[in-house]
Amino acid sequence: MPLVAIIWFIVAVAGIWLYFRGRDSRIERIRSQVDLINARIISAYSDDIDPLNFLRFIGRYYIENPLYDRIRISAYYDGSLIYNIGEQVVLTDAEQLRRKGISTLPLTDTDEASADNFYYGVAKSKDRRLIVYTVLPFDSDLNTALKGSYAIYFILIGVASVGTLLAFILSRRLGHDIGLLRTFALRAGSDPDFVPASVFSNDELGDISRQLVRLFNERNAAVLKIKREHNVALHALEEKTRLKRELTNNVNHELNTPIGVIKGYIDTIRENPDMDVEARQHFLQKASEHVERLVQLLNDLSSITRLEFGAQMINLEHIDFHEIVFQCASDFEASGSLGNMEFNYDIPTYCRVIGNAALLTGVIANLTKNAVHYSRGTECNLILTGQDDTHYQFAFYDNGIGVKPSSLPHLFERFFREDSGRSRKKGGTGLGLPIVQNTIEALGGTISVSNRDGGGLLFRFTLRKAKPRAES
Repeated sequence: MPLVAIIWFIVAVAGIWLYFRGRDSRIERIRSQVDLINARIISAYSDDIDPLNFLRFIGRYYIENPLYDRIRISAYYDGSLIYNIGEQVVLTDAEQLRRKGISTLPLTDTDEASADNFYYGVAKSKDRRLIVYTVLPFDSDLNTALKGSYAIYFILIGVASVGTLLAFILSRRLGHDIGLLRTFALRAGSDPDFVPASVFSNDELGDISRQLVRLFNERNAAVLKIKREHNVALHALEEKTRLKRELTNNVNHELNTPIGVIKGYIDTIRENPDMDVEARQHFLQKASEHVERLVQLLNDLSSITRLEFGAQMINLEHIDFHEIVFQCASDFEASGSLGNMEFNYDIPTYCRVIGNAALLTGVIANLTKNAVHYSRGTECNLILTGQDDTHYQFAFYDNGIGVKPSSLPHLFERFFREDSGRSRKKGGTGLGLPIVQNTIEALGGTISVSNRDGGGLLFRFTLRKAKPRAES
């Protein structure tokens, strides 16, 4: 509506301006015609040309013109009327008008009687002997000529109508997008499940609207992502707290067992000073074994803590994995720690990985110790199974009894033992396999475990390749 009002206001102002401008222009043109008559008569007199011939021509020309057919021209020479067209302009009346300085009489559209003379003009020769008076009376023909044609007003009305139609179409098109934006603004802040429409016009406002909707959707997606990440972080924190609490409880339980046994043996020896040497030696031996187990447990706890919280501080270097495995096999054979189990390996002579020699030695030792203590098999093997551009794939397996399928997901949990009583008799701490997993992952690899079809456990793990010296 404001746009339509502006259009019609502009058209109305233009119409009024054209009316008065056109009217003034037509009045000026009529005045010029009348002044031209006086000027030609005076010019003919000044050039010693008889003005009567020109006056007669003027009489014929204007009488035939419906606009000027009532023109009145009176020429006086030395005060005597020498020529007259139309009703005579009385000299005395003309002089009165001239003395008053009146050249244009008032114009009235409604009352012709009060506007007998529309235009009054007077011209004198240089010798002041010839005076010409011209009066153009106001009549209906002159009134019509002054009003001009109404065609321009019809054109203006047509322009205003077309502008109104265009304003309606434009406002309706803009109103569609604005309505959608209004709905979007009202619901976006109050309805969390609101999905904004994206059907906007293909113009600047539509582009802006689609951009706002895109930003709103991206903001919602970011909020949802933050919420999910917050929930994941909260869950991870809760899980970490649970694991920490569980670890504390397990460590407390695992430490209390050997400490309690050690305390029991020592108290027994202290309370029986007369105990025979053989019995005393037996109790001291048992206490020493549990002290050794306690030391091993503390060392394993230190190792797994260092791997979990200080993995980024591990000193990594290019390691010849074949050399590590060969050294471990030699140590097993020299120490006799494998008992009746045989350790075999098939690793290429040039198999360089990114790792830490002490940690990789610990991985092989823990996997082998686990096989010796719990597999009940006669051999264990470490072989290279494949490789890609970044990693080597290895397998460690034994020919023992394996574990129950329900126990497989828990083998890498701290202090998990499938048979707690038998495990403790074997001297295990329950941290060997968790240490293996943390070590492999800290070195950038992966590890998994499954039962072999032929019996025993199969550990598959990967280690990162070291680049050849020529490329490094």
